[in-house]
Amino acid sequence: MSTTATKSPTTSAPTRPDTFDSLDPATGETVGTHPVHTAEDVSAAVARARASADWWAGLGAPGRRKLLEQWKGVITRRAPQLADIVHRETGKPHSDAMLELVLAIDHLAWAAKHAGKVLGRRRVSPGLLMANHSATLEYAPLGVIGVIGPWNYPVFTPMGSIAYALAAGNTVVFKPSEYTPGAGRWLVDTFAEVVPGHDVLQLVTGLGQTGAALVTAGVDKVAFTGSTATGKKIMAAAAATLTPVLIECGGKDALVVDADADLDAAADAAVWGGMANAGQTCVGVERVYVHERVYDEFVTKVTDRAEKLTAGEGPNAQIGPITMPSQLDIIKRHIADALDRGGRALVGGRDAVGERFVQPTVLVDVPEDSLAVTDETFGPTLTIAKVRDMDEAVAKANASRYALGATVFSRANGLELARRIRSGMASVNQVISFAAIPSLPFGGVGDSGFGRIHGEDGLKEFTRPKAIARQRFAVPIKTTTFARTAKDDKTLSTLVNLLHGRR
Repeated sequence: MSTTATKSPTTSAPTRPDTFDSLDPATGETVGTHPVHTAEDVSAAVARARASADWWAGLGAPGRRKLLEQWKGVITRRAPQLADIVHRETGKPHSDAMLELVLAIDHLAWAAKHAGKVLGRRRVSPGLLMANHSATLEYAPLGVIGVIGPWNYPVFTPMGSIAYALAAGNTVVFKPSEYTPGAGRWLVDTFAEVVPGHDVLQLVTGLGQTGAALVTAGVDKVAFTGSTATGKKIMAAAAATLTPVLIECGGKDALVVDADADLDAAADAAVWGGMANAGQTCVGVERVYVHERVYDEFVTKVTDRAEKLTAGEGPNAQIGPITMPSQLDIIKRHIADALDRGGRALVGGRDAVGERFVQPTVLVDVPEDSLAVTDETFGPTLTIAKVRDMDEAVAKANASRYALGATVFSRANGLELARRIRSGMASVNQVISFAAIPSLPFGGVGDSGFGRIHGEDGLKEFTRPKAIARQRFAVPIKTTTFARTAKDDKTLSTLVNLLHGRR
């Protein structure tokens, strides 16, 4: 990313940039040039979204579904075009970009199809005490949602908020990462083809100041994906206006391998989960805990697979560059700390980190309090540790301030182990599969954030529940009145004891 400064007509001092470039991280070439939207620009976009909110909500779930399915069709038919933008802006292989789009399309389809049923008015039981009432519950849109997206999955991740917020009846102002604005531009432009003349989905681009402006621009909720540090800043800024937030931050996800696991499948999952997208996956595998009975065999299988992978550019590359240059120093520091403290590199090592690419690195004998184990590395690295049993594996998996996803390989005890691991999601005998199931909620615990996208929870995240109680007929007992008598109180006490006082 680079910026272009302008000159003030009255002084030679540079002002804030008018535009910035998105760059191909593999080559440094400019992919596109985009405006730096000011706080005033952002406020204007939110105002336009506010003006369109009633129209969009008024279409009802069936009307929105029709338009969202049309958008889904446009994205699907032109997916190679969008995948090329994602490939150029992130550096990930074109096939990985297509996989990301396939998942995003499936989530858009699910949200559009199920929003009416999940959020529509339904009757609920009033209970015996209020049997003379009917009770209904429905979910109303919040209004305008501000979405701040990441660069590592610039379509799939923000669409987990955008698609569900739109299906729930909200308008959206989307601020993509400054590293991947082209993907965001493409999404907004294609939506405008399907829904012309209404500012239902808008784009604002820029650096951190633009995202900060969106948080304080009067939106009804902020959905953010990014670092924990930035998430905390967003929460602090949103607190001033009691603007609710959905925060999806990083992870330090563990993979647990039991003694009865399919070791070939587990090793394949570890390598792909840890090194696909150059390890730049919030729910990617970073730590592996393996039962001592199968540890040596598992490590051999992982090493064999990792040695065959090479990070580089070109159509045959399986691992692309590190998208954000500053991450290279973090990866280098984590590897060095692990090795300086007694760890061993079976693949890769200190020299794995280049100017743009990081070669696969497998580390063993790494202390549990080293940076490579405690902090998010976000590179194609794995630490593998031997454990005496699965109790120790679960304890070490849970000894992290992050708690986003998890993976378990076990033939007999997979579900039990997955439930014991502190995480928002878990996959058993596969890796990251929970992200591909639209009906499952996605989100974390602890420093990984809170709130959920995807599934019914993801739809409800962008709504407010509306509860209505209606009296159908009067009853002799008077409760909500100053005309209540001692006889009424005694009758009510007797009724409550009959309902709830049994031993």
